[in-house]
This record gives sequence, C-alpha cells and structure tokens, in this order.
Amino acid sequence: MRKFSLVWMVLAAAPMLFAAGGTEEAGAGSDVDSGAELLIWADETRAPVLEDIGAEFTAAYGVPIVVQQLGFGDIRDNAKVAIPAGEGPDILISAHDALGELVESGIVAPIDLGGKESAFVDAAIDAFSYDGELYGMPYALENVALFYNPDLLAQVPEDWEAVRELSARIQSSGRADYGFLRQEGDAYHFFPIQTAFGGYVFGRGADGSYDPGDVGIDSPGSIEAARWLGRMVREGLIPAGIDWDTYHSLFESGRAAMIITGPWALDRLDASGVNYRIAPLPGGGRPFLGVQGFMVSAFSENRALAAAFLTEFAAPTEVMMELFERGGRAPAYRDALALVDDERVAAFAEAGMNGLPMPAIPEMSAVWTAWGDAVTLIMLEEVEAAKGFRNAAAQIRTLIAGE
Repeated sequence: MRKFSLVWMVLAAAPMLFAAGGTEEAGAGSDVDSGAELLIWADETRAPVLEDIGAEFTAAYGVPIVVQQLGFGDIRDNAKVAIPAGEGPDILISAHDALGELVESGIVAPIDLGGKESAFVDAAIDAFSYDGELYGMPYALENVALFYNPDLLAQVPEDWEAVRELSARIQSSGRADYGFLRQEGDAYHFFPIQTAFGGYVFGRGADGSYDPGDVGIDSPGSIEAARWLGRMVREGLIPAGIDWDTYHSLFESGRAAMIITGPWALDRLDASGVNYRIAPLPGGGRPFLGVQGFMVSAFSENRALAAAFLTEFAAPTEVMMELFERGGRAPAYRDALALVDDERVAAFAEAGMNGLPMPAIPEMSAVWTAWGDAVTLIMLEEVEAAKGFRNAAAQIRTLIAGE
C-alpha cells in the first residue's frame, strides 16, 4: 500500500469537504490503496470534458478516473439500484429534482464546497440544498422564458391580462391565428403563469425549504391563473387539443406571436428561420429552475478523493465554460456565466433571475398528474377552472397523506 501524499496535502490544507459521519474521513496521513480509482457516471455530452480533466487528475495524483457513459435520464434510476449494492459510481451527474429521493434513500452524501459556495449562483446552491445541507456541486441552469415574434409584436405585454387583450387584437386583425399559444395540460409550462397571479405549488419555510403541508394548487393566485386560462379557451384565443410539436410549429410558421419554451427548442426554432426574441415572463412570472450538478455517493470509499476532484478540477472557470459549450445551458458558476457571449443565454438567465428551483422533495411526485389533468380539463372545457384546481389540490393532499 502506498500513500498519495500530494492528494492528502491538498485535502489537509482545505476545509473538511464532507459532513461528519461519512464512510471515510479526509485528512493528512490518510492512506489510499494503490488500486483506488474514481468512477463517474455522466451522459455523452459531459463525459468528454470529465475524461479530459480526469486525465489531469490522474497525472497529478496517481488515481485513475473512469468515466462511464449513460443516458442522462438513466443515471438516476440506475444509481438507486447500483449504489446500495456497491456497484455504482463515486460521482454522478443529475438534475437537482432527483435530490429528495436520493437523499431520503441514503444514496448521496452531503458536501461542503469549502467556502466556494459563493462562486455559484445562489439559486443553484439553493436547488442542491435539502433540509439545510448541500448535496451537490452545480454546473448548469435551465428555465423557460417567453418567446415572441417581433414581426408580430413590438414589445412584450406587461401582464397576462394584457396578453389576453393583445391576443384578441391579433386575431381580429388577421395578422396571425393566435397571440399566445400553449399546449394542452403541461403544468410545468403553466407554472410561470400561475406564479404571475400569485399562485404556487408548495409553500416555503423560513429556511427556503418546500413545505409539503402547504399545497398551493388551490391558492387564490392559482385559482385566478386557472380562470385566466379558462377564459382564453372560451374566447377562442387558445385552442384545445394542441400538443408540444404543433404549438412550436405554429410559432415557427408565423401563425402565433408568443409561446413559452426553453433552450431545448432553440435548434428547431433556428432551423425554421422564424424571427424570435426571448424575454422574461409577463407579470413577473417565476419559472421553475432546473439545475444540473455533481453528487457523490454516500457508499463511496473514496469520498474525499471525489471531493478533491470536484472542487479542484471540475470547478475552475475554464472547465465550467467547456461544460457550457457542450451542454448549451447557462453556467451555474458565476465567473463562467459572466464570460458567456450569447444573447440567448443571457435572455434565459434574465428570465430565470426570479425563478424557483423545482421542488426536489419526494412529495412533488404526487403533484404532476393531478395538476396537469386539471389544466387539460380546463382547456377541454370539461370543468370550471376553480373547481378543476380545487379537485386537483384535494387529490394531491390525499396522495401526500397516503390515504
């Protein structure tokens, strides 16, 4: 057994990187088996960057980095099975909305970034925090924004009532078929409309954590947003039965002036040739923030090494810029975000400045179906708006209570 003295000199000089009570203590004099390696699970977009910096880590510390590629959406599900069995990675990438389930299952470990927390966007740190502890090092942010066609619209309406009035004028003038379009159901894209009216999904405690005992789907603001949607449908301003592809196609062909979508739609919008701009949501609407980051297995025998890799090799600005260039999502690292020279990324960042991290608590799984079904029924005019959202809230509370 040989000692990787350089590794432990670095760790000894740094603050303790993980919360006490873990499976491995970091500190000077710790021994690392000569067969030690770090296994990272990453998707095909991020894997090449991690392989490059992994080679640098290995050259410096003598510890091999093995990067295994999995589909981004497969990492979470596989980790839940493999990590407790001792066959999973030391480090995994994931969206933060998996956090609650992974923490409650004891799969990921708390991490202390050693004073580097302020180097990241506050909302990103917030997203990877659970019950007052930090469980991930973020690298990217994403959120929806309002897309509008400046050939049809001189400026963004200031609130959603103005959106309704403008939609009526656009239709009656014949300039386009629709002013604003949204797909049927789809509570995720409805959320910024709901928040613009003062609605919410879960209330938040004094520490910022989501409170599953405070369901806001039937709050006054949420009900007002539902009534706004019902009126848009009744007045023929939003059609029922429209899916994601159709409403994008209508916007791309100039038949709609406004839609809500995210960075995942940029390639198809650019290919269509439509003239578009990206703006914050009307009325101060707050979109959900999705944050991607690195987490460390609570079962890893090399947690201190994993922390050294993340804080010393994955966190520098140039690495965060590489992750941005490959992933196309706004960096969660402040210095990297300041270097991004892309108007679209800047526009998404502006639209997400008041965004809310997607609730990562397990109870969020009880929300989506009932909430989305209520939006669908309202758009199909099968239920009155207030009743639809009140029924959904009752279903959600029942599911959370386990009744």
